Amino acid sequence: MNARARVWRGRRAVAAGAAATVLAVAGPLTVPTAAADPGPAAGRQDRHRSGDGADGARRDGAGDDRTDKKNDAGPGQGTARRPRSAPVKGPVLAAVADAAGVPTGEGIQRSLGAAVHDGALGTLNWAVADAATGRLLLGSGENTPATPASTTKLATSVAALSLIPPTTRISTTVVRGSTPGSITLVGGGDPTLTVLPADQIRVGGQPVDADTAPASLADLAARTAAALKAAGTTTVRLGYDTSLYTGPLLHPEHDAMNIAAVTPLMVDEGRVDPKSPDEAPARVYDPAGQAAAAFADRLRAEGVTVDGTPAQTTAPAGAAVLATVRSPTVPRLVERLLTTSDNTLAEAVARQVAIAAHRPASFEGASAATLQALTALGVPTAGVALADGSGLSKTNLIPPITLTELLARAAAPDHPELRPVLTGLPVAGFTGTLVNRYGARSGAAEAAGIVRAKTGTLSGVVTLAGTVVDADGRVLVFALMSRSGAGDARAAVDRIVARIAACGCR
Repeated sequence: MNARARVWRGRRAVAAGAAATVLAVAGPLTVPTAAADPGPAAGRQDRHRSGDGADGARRDGAGDDRTDKKNDAGPGQGTARRPRSAPVKGPVLAAVADAAGVPTGEGIQRSLGAAVHDGALGTLNWAVADAATGRLLLGSGENTPATPASTTKLATSVAALSLIPPTTRISTTVVRGSTPGSITLVGGGDPTLTVLPADQIRVGGQPVDADTAPASLADLAARTAAALKAAGTTTVRLGYDTSLYTGPLLHPEHDAMNIAAVTPLMVDEGRVDPKSPDEAPARVYDPAGQAAAAFADRLRAEGVTVDGTPAQTTAPAGAAVLATVRSPTVPRLVERLLTTSDNTLAEAVARQVAIAAHRPASFEGASAATLQALTALGVPTAGVALADGSGLSKTNLIPPITLTELLARAAAPDHPELRPVLTGLPVAGFTGTLVNRYGARSGAAEAAGIVRAKTGTLSGVVTLAGTVVDADGRVLVFALMSRSGAGDARAAVDRIVARIAACGCR
């Protein structure tokens, strides 16, 4: 076995081991030598760029406008495939030896060949950068804004982790009402609040643990009932408060499947069937009303009589708290929304960004707060336009260079708070929305377990942005943004990333 083959096999083993435990990992990510703070790319010319700035053809185009997030995971995603076994334990990404070769644009260009010109890709804007330095190595149209689809969630996640303390949990609370004998269920913005017992909960097809288990509506009812009975109360009138959010309730692309109504009070993300494994399940018409009705049922089961039907109200200022349950921490929520490309959770986290930035908790307020947070981090935002936090909006625009800068920031030693962006990325062929990609007949199978990336799919738009360990053991970050291809753009994108993984990029 030659040296290159031994490196390849070692990388596959390490990355496969990481896939088994990655969703629970929150510690620092091992990256190449201490990374310098990558500088903004504003002002660079959009051109095919090698290490010495060689020019190539500029490619322009426009994205399609029809939402199709259900296809993020590839064919057959509605029935989750069992993840491959991953027997070898290891870090989230392999450490790079001190002697590892520094990658160059010429090296990447040699490996890619004509793959970036595959007709299935339509117009492709793309960038590949060194994760250790943030330095752009190669790209085309890297500064040109393109439709990001669900890679928008990278921006949402980085903003959330930069603004919100890592121990923060989202509370759902019951307080005394404004009249005697009344109580109010107050939504705090946690869409993962669940009616299911812990042993029935699955996220991305996997069971939850103590760190990732969502808050329980049954626990909230039991605590509320105990507090009421201790005060001698056994009959109440129930109201519910959704005043935390402002602006439109429905996303402009709302279809009652890809996303629920955006309200601060819901259970199981508004799913009609809380056990549904589908990424785009049927959603209830009124998530807040459903949550309040479910809470009333559980209060009755605890021996508290609830008079009438729960009514929407506003909790009194400074009302006495009867009971509270809390979500997993924001870093765990970020990992979940990235792994499963969860639109409803992404919009909830975006509103937490708005709240942290003292802006209205609305689509508009969250988008403005996200841009503000990215600017504060030094991420280039020229050409960035955001209308939501999930990427469902056809009006979102992000250049590839911004996506690679987001990933480089998340890998930088001086930003450990951003590490859940990387630990939350799906692993090619193993987890989340990449579980059904990089298979044996994909033309990209050798990159399974090595690539970690956020997918994005709208009708006519395919995006992928993430990290890959090349054949020299160097961590690279990439963003590929395809629009209006005539064939299987997703497979063509995966083949490009597999070539980067195979690259001896010196």
